[in-house]
Amino acid sequence: MARIPEEEIERLKSEVSLERLVTGFGIELKRHGADLLGLCPFHDDRAPSLVISPQKNLWHCLGACQTGGSVIDWVMKTRGVSFRYAVELLRGDHPSLFQTSGSGRVVRKDTTTKLEPPVRHDAGDQEALRQVADYYHDTLKQSPEALAYLQSRGLNDPEMVAHFKLGFANRTLGYRLPEKNRKAGAESRGRLQRLGVIRESGHEHFNGSVIFPIFDLAGDVLGLYGRKITAGLREGTPLHLYLPGPHRGVWNEQALQASKEIILCESIIDALTFWCAGFRHVTASYGVGGFTDDHRRAFREHGVQRVWIAYDRDDAGESAALALADELMAIGIECFRVLFPKGMDANEYALKITPAEKSLEVLINKAQWLGKGKAPERARVDVIPVPDEPDTAAAKEEEIAPLPSLAAQAAPAVIDVPAEVTAEEILITLGDRRYRVRGLAKNLSYEILRVNLLASRGDGFHVDTLDLYSARQRTVYVKQAAVEMAVKEEVVKRDLGRVLLKLEELQDEQIKKVLEPKQDATAAMNEPDRAAALELLQDPKLLDRILGDLERCGVVGEETNKLAGYIATVSRHLEAPLAVMVQSSSAAGKSSLMEAILALLPEEHRVQFSAMTGQSLFYMGETDLKHKVLAIVEEEGASRAAYALKLLQSEGVLTIASTGKDPATGRLVTHQYRVEGPVMIFLTTTAIDLDEELLNRCLVLTVNEDRAQTQAIHRLQRERQTLAGLLARQERDEILKVHRNAQRLLKPLLVVNPYACELTFLDSQTRTRRDHTKYLTLIRSIALLHQHQRVVKTAMHRGQPVTYIEVCLADIETANRLAHEVLGRSLDELPPQTRRLLLLIEEMVAAQCRRLEMERGDYRFSRRDVRTHTGWGDTQLKLHLHRLEELEYLLVHHGGRGQSFVYELLFERQAGSDGQPRMAGLIDVAKLRYDGKKAGLEGEKAGSRRGQVGPKAGGGRVAVEPMNPGLPGGFGEIVSNIIDTGAR
Repeated sequence: MARIPEEEIERLKSEVSLERLVTGFGIELKRHGADLLGLCPFHDDRAPSLVISPQKNLWHCLGACQTGGSVIDWVMKTRGVSFRYAVELLRGDHPSLFQTSGSGRVVRKDTTTKLEPPVRHDAGDQEALRQVADYYHDTLKQSPEALAYLQSRGLNDPEMVAHFKLGFANRTLGYRLPEKNRKAGAESRGRLQRLGVIRESGHEHFNGSVIFPIFDLAGDVLGLYGRKITAGLREGTPLHLYLPGPHRGVWNEQALQASKEIILCESIIDALTFWCAGFRHVTASYGVGGFTDDHRRAFREHGVQRVWIAYDRDDAGESAALALADELMAIGIECFRVLFPKGMDANEYALKITPAEKSLEVLINKAQWLGKGKAPERARVDVIPVPDEPDTAAAKEEEIAPLPSLAAQAAPAVIDVPAEVTAEEILITLGDRRYRVRGLAKNLSYEILRVNLLASRGDGFHVDTLDLYSARQRTVYVKQAAVEMAVKEEVVKRDLGRVLLKLEELQDEQIKKVLEPKQDATAAMNEPDRAAALELLQDPKLLDRILGDLERCGVVGEETNKLAGYIATVSRHLEAPLAVMVQSSSAAGKSSLMEAILALLPEEHRVQFSAMTGQSLFYMGETDLKHKVLAIVEEEGASRAAYALKLLQSEGVLTIASTGKDPATGRLVTHQYRVEGPVMIFLTTTAIDLDEELLNRCLVLTVNEDRAQTQAIHRLQRERQTLAGLLARQERDEILKVHRNAQRLLKPLLVVNPYACELTFLDSQTRTRRDHTKYLTLIRSIALLHQHQRVVKTAMHRGQPVTYIEVCLADIETANRLAHEVLGRSLDELPPQTRRLLLLIEEMVAAQCRRLEMERGDYRFSRRDVRTHTGWGDTQLKLHLHRLEELEYLLVHHGGRGQSFVYELLFERQAGSDGQPRMAGLIDVAKLRYDGKKAGLEGEKAGSRRGQVGPKAGGGRVAVEPMNPGLPGGFGEIVSNIIDTGAR
């Protein structure tokens, strides 16, 4: 058994609140300095002697007990469980640990009954076996490896698991029993040891095995068969296990009740293979020598007349089949031998020869008659399809009643249960009883059927939430509902079975609908919509169209921000997309800007959250974010996920190794989770101090907070109240539709920048290494947006075609214009709002110095003066003025006349400058045109111009100068010729 990691133990000791545990136990605590005092529940405490230290998260009894410890020790002491089980309860935040007694009084040692162990200590032998079977059955439904084993054996019928109550033993039964030093634990463990479920060593007998219970007709458990599923077991470990003692009972004895013709297999797994293939009238021996007296009794009592012996086709199986046939025929039962290929059994044959239904049918039809003389004609029936009518005349002549064919038995009768199905609930009426079901839509797994079920009859009703696959919960529900509705339990039990079958039918339809592949939105686009989207993408003034449409959708001004944000979302198709951070004061419109840009994207291309936990990104689907936009409304909501966001942006993939329990062995194992990018990240924030690492990875967009912009927004808000504004809102849906379809037509093409080696960028700061990448990606994103206006070219590399489009000069010119505002801000040491305040102060100081004919160095001003001039709030001013002080743009002096301090401005904007940061070091596009001739790229001037107005023709071969060896990707050595495909 794997040891619990020390770091996990320490985490529980520090993170789980001991105070919450103690008060949940029903103990009233009172503050005493830094500690809490209460009555100790472990002895007859009159004066408070239990001390809780919240800071250290420890407890100690100063009275008769003289004991104490951590939260783990508290759970072990109060619940009477082992160390490992206490850790499991704390890991799962088990509700029973935190429930008070209701009266506020101290709850004594007898509260261990709150844990509901899987086997009650006062249960009889039969009840204990039923509870063990129920527990193993519930465990199987939560054990992926056990379900995978059944799947590997072809036993994938969901009805099979519930019908035969298959289970899985993963060592947790013993953990959930009280310790043997407690009375309840000693009784439970002693009984299970006597029954053979637990060995003398205390270990589970069937550990690591799928469990197949053997029930009698009354539902009592007569035996358990276990099949080990763990690979690499120690040599000599038995794969097949039974309860100690002689085999009891007949597996699937109900089949003998329903039919006179039976398929008899050597093992339960072989029998289940027939059952899953539709041949429900099947049973099994306990191995080649396991046809017991219970089988003989059942065959005789139920009047079995024909047996198809489907033992393994090996020497042992052949010998046992012949010997059994002699015995059965001696008592008048006809016997046939199902002949599998040499060395095969039923399960192996069904897995290799598909479909199993047809292949097994053929073998049954060709079964060998084991009696003497000619085989009886009646056994040679077609098992599929069902014969029209039995030969009743021949039956009368033989004085034998017609027997149902195996085909009729293979298809179980379908009971039509009338149901009224709505989006919220399902109503089923059976006689004078009415059943209302809610919550089915949440059940998207075949292993769980948890619903809210209301049963009513007249004025009596009973409602509860239960898992219909849990026999224990069904039993409790049946008893209580029968009392409330004043009917027999058998009636409710039968009704519940019919409700279960109907819900399984509806659940199956629901799951199939969810799993149906979603129709590709691009393929589903009709011709008019496609034409409108292409017309937009091929418009020579595409960028102007985008800005105009965003304004028509309600975003006034913000030209640079709108265009930069839109282009950044297009970068999601690149291998390393851009990231955007919209920064502004509260209520300035940052969320409106982001939502307006996101509204132009199809829903399937964006994922939007209000907040994220620290680990949430790691557990998303592997491809749920690939080539999509991940938008988070407030950066503060993503603060705990900041590390994951940085990795996803930089590496393009997230991987995490998480510790979890292996259901088969109970050991802690490592599971790996992977989330693939690339993904474009879109954030908004009101914070000034941002995580430097995250900020370095983002384009920072700052919302315009000037008065003129506010006036424009007010004007637009008023216009929306007019008839013209109403009509404009109606037109918005059509604009969004065109843009979303246009986004669907954009494909993740490769982009080559033939001017890359001629570009220049500021290199005086280390952080420009990342900003340079943003600049280049911005250029490629603009080119990618114009892909339907560019010629798609193909280069041959090692015999493989490489398709791409090229950057033109107009793309670089647009990127330069955006970079001055977007990247210039990111290189500025001042946050945008602080920079804006600095310029307003400089404006105020300049005006006052001119008015007073005073030198700047002599002029002093207070925060009140700034507040009067700017109209900003006091809290906002304090924050930004403090930043200007720290960066020495303002010098603080002691004030006079009651003022505590005043400021001196140490900043002056340069003549002819607006004071805003600019992106220095970018090459002039005009110079690129000239240098392009020297670089052998003179043809690109015409090519880029044609790209902006849309290609008029395509498809010709183009002669290409030798590529510049400095270009990225090594194209200088791979291109022998380039073919214009003319694709748009």
